[in-house]
Amino acid sequence: MAKSRVVRFYEEGGPEVLRVEDVEIGAPGPGEARILVEAIGLNRAEVMFRGGYYYERAERWPAVIGYEAAGVVDAVGDGVVGLEPGQPISVVPSFSMQRYGVYGEKAIVPAHALVRRPAGQDAISGAATWMSGLTAYGGLVEVGGLRAGDTALITAAASSVGIAAIQIANRVGATPIATTRTGRKRERLLAAGAAHVIATDEESLVDRVRELTGGRGADLVFDGIFGRGLSDLALAAAKEGKLIVYGLLGGHTAQGSFGADAPPFPVTNPSLNMRWYAMMDTALDPERLRRGKQFVLSGLRAGSLAPIVDRTFDLGDIVEAHRYLESGAHLGKVVVTVDAGR
Repeated sequence: MAKSRVVRFYEEGGPEVLRVEDVEIGAPGPGEARILVEAIGLNRAEVMFRGGYYYERAERWPAVIGYEAAGVVDAVGDGVVGLEPGQPISVVPSFSMQRYGVYGEKAIVPAHALVRRPAGQDAISGAATWMSGLTAYGGLVEVGGLRAGDTALITAAASSVGIAAIQIANRVGATPIATTRTGRKRERLLAAGAAHVIATDEESLVDRVRELTGGRGADLVFDGIFGRGLSDLALAAAKEGKLIVYGLLGGHTAQGSFGADAPPFPVTNPSLNMRWYAMMDTALDPERLRRGKQFVLSGLRAGSLAPIVDRTFDLGDIVEAHRYLESGAHLGKVVVTVDAGR
């Protein structure tokens, strides 16, 4: 049986623990499919999983890694219907990395995690769509109930989830206000669809949001940071507004602890509705996932959802790709391409 290059790791740690190795993939089991990977979307979830501070941790070594990819179907296992070899697909993150991973030339995944790519969508875009799209859709629409006329304040707006949130807010008729630390990414965020951009190191977040909303505040705050600025986000929210935290970019260490940098609970807005949200809240709920797939696919077809790819790397440069993702220098998605001589 031919071997395939696969990324694995033998201990938790920094990007340097990732290794590209030749591995026999085998045949897909019942309910599974084997795919030929053409592109891989990198996500913060994989950084956290690799480092040992994700909500789940590797249970066996060597561990595989990776939620999101695009390519074509190679083979299907027993009981799989609606998929056949050669079909262009994307992988929707809806499984555990304790069992499956897509970093490699070939990968076996649950068949339910595959969605046919819309006509005209290439593999790089297909690998940059679903983690960010479902995270933003689920948080803003399913949980947040964002509606036309609402204002959405989006932190970490230059991330792939932030870009998707801007596009989804526009799609439902809401006004997206993007935040970023400095003005360096302002014009690119405006070009991506943000109605306004606030550089939090250079201007008052609360004052600016109040100014932009006529004193009302943001109806929904979508926060991927959970940092020391949490109280300001609460103040920037409308009375009885919603604060949805989906990420932990603000101070989360490799040991999974904030320590002295733990954000204070935002008592500055006592009527605020605050809750955690994880993409798996959508991906593992069949009805939410069905609605999410339809929302994202229809947005892709209409052109209102279009992932932005900041930079691509080769599979052999996976360590450098993870370092770049962690640097925060990107706007949009970091993608790894796979050339297996096909």
